[in-house]
Amino acid sequence: MRVKRGNVLRKRHKKILKLAKGFKGARSRIFKVANTAVMKKLKYQYRDRRHLKRNMRRLWIVRINAAVRQHGLSYSKFMNALKKSEIAVNRKMLAEMAVNEPEAFSVIVETAKSKISA
Repeated sequence: MRVKRGNVLRKRHKKILKLAKGFKGARSRIFKVANTAVMKKLKYQYRDRRHLKRNMRRLWIVRINAAVRQHGLSYSKFMNALKKSEIAVNRKMLAEMAVNEPEAFSVIVETAKSKISA
């Protein structure tokens, strides 16, 4: 007896073609081409979820460094001073404060600075 897999095959093809929606040309219409494009897409998605975390952290550090240098400190000295003064604010919040609430950020910097000199 032969194996009939029409339903299974159609469902698998439809699933892949649904994931390929928005791709250009044959990549969104022809299963064989769409399948390779979707596999690549999923691989990039997986990789870039990790890359995004790295890139955001780098951005926060750049922003904090720029804001702290206006107060006459470097990033590393500032972070060290934060640890010494036991201020537990993560980089994301520090960067957000540096951009949107410079007054509050300057208070944190001054508090940290006082720990360095003491």
